[in-house]
Amino acid sequence: MSWFESFILGLVQGLTEFLPVSSSAHLRLTAAFAGWHDPGAAFTAITQIGTETAVLIYFRADIARIVSAWFRSLGDRSVRGESDARMGWLVIVGSIPIGVLGIVLKDQIDTSFRDLRVIATTLVVMGVVLGVADRLAARDESGGRHRAARERKSLAELSTRDGLVYGMCQAMALIPGVSRSGATISGGLLMGYTREAAARYSFLLAVPAVLASGVFELKDAGGPGQAPLLATLFAAVIAFGVGYAVIAWFMSFISSRSFMPFVVYRIVLGVVLFVLIGAGSLDPDAGGGL
Repeated sequence: MSWFESFILGLVQGLTEFLPVSSSAHLRLTAAFAGWHDPGAAFTAITQIGTETAVLIYFRADIARIVSAWFRSLGDRSVRGESDARMGWLVIVGSIPIGVLGIVLKDQIDTSFRDLRVIATTLVVMGVVLGVADRLAARDESGGRHRAARERKSLAELSTRDGLVYGMCQAMALIPGVSRSGATISGGLLMGYTREAAARYSFLLAVPAVLASGVFELKDAGGPGQAPLLATLFAAVIAFGVGYAVIAWFMSFISSRSFMPFVVYRIVLGVVLFVLIGAGSLDPDAGGGL
């Protein structure tokens, strides 16, 4: 992998990690369309450390409160009822599914899940799911001719059950094309949470899972079938800078806008992939191996 490739892939990671379009799919597709080798699952996981560092900084006040309250709750039962302490426990609960499935499905994540036909399918299917979830949220927010607007849930109402559902949605993002933010935000919207609440918990929930995955994959970086370590770390730095700017924009965007532009983009991209693969213009295993 050249430094130019590393820069472009880091840029793509930063631009797409927090949008509901799947950063892992876009890294895979960028390499395939550019005629480069697939950077590999380890590259994806390690560059995500960069974007999650951006989350740590952007939400530093929230995270500091949550971590502090969680540690205090370990020795003081009365603190466990506080919202920040509960959020700490719920982030842990929501992280369990992706931790377990990430270990169980590691071989598939590195191989069969990276097939472009799988990516095309998940782009379209999850695009439809996000569209339905967004439409239901919009109907609740605006009401209609024959119904009043319905108040949606905030993070203060997050339950253990909902945290586990969020976690299962996040685990689906082990398949490129699903999108971690897209799956968890869709799950949140379908459970009745506001757009901002769904996005905020999505970002907080990703921190332990992504950081743990990235650290775990460090042992494979630079090894057979993986991108060089220095190039990977350089991409992570680029992803951090770009990702921080994208978080700020996205949190502002969702406060007043629909997710439909992302829905259309996902479906169109998935259909284009199917057409190119069906026409023989694109090998579903394009760029496989280093």
